[in-house]
Amino acid sequence: MPEVFCNSSPIQYLFQSGHLDLLRQIYGKIVNPSAVSHELDTGRLKGVNLPTVGQLSWIEVRPVPFSEDSSLPGIGPGEAEVLALGRMNPDPTVILDDGPARAYAQSAAIKLPGTCGLLLKAKVIGILPAVRPVLNDFNRLGFRLSRATYDSILKLADE
Repeated sequence: MPEVFCNSSPIQYLFQSGHLDLLRQIYGKIVNPSAVSHELDTGRLKGVNLPTVGQLSWIEVRPVPFSEDSSLPGIGPGEAEVLALGRMNPDPTVILDDGPARAYAQSAAIKLPGTCGLLLKAKVIGILPAVRPVLNDFNRLGFRLSRATYDSILKLADE
């Protein structure tokens, strides 16, 4: 089974909206690079409501050996390490939402569902009854989503 690498923002918004388990239900196991785990730990220490990934048996924290991909201009350390792991593995899936990181993944032909794609998949397979309430929670939590993208996702979800 292909490996799935996830950045911190999908974990943050899924956790804060009460839907973190969708990752496990859809993919079984995900891998967070060390930088993502560090970002989540740092945020939690600052009082942000974030999970302790070390306590979740279905999330593996993996160190990333240095590569050109682990330090990309204009891309944060977590995203860069997610992309580096994606490039090091055959047929990977990466879940991230940052625009420059998504553009890089697409140029490298890496599967990239993003957090909203994950919601759509969850609805299609029947583990999420509706996408709209979760998107509304995401917006309330500060997830950056244009109105056009919001409308497109709801259209894809037949909502």
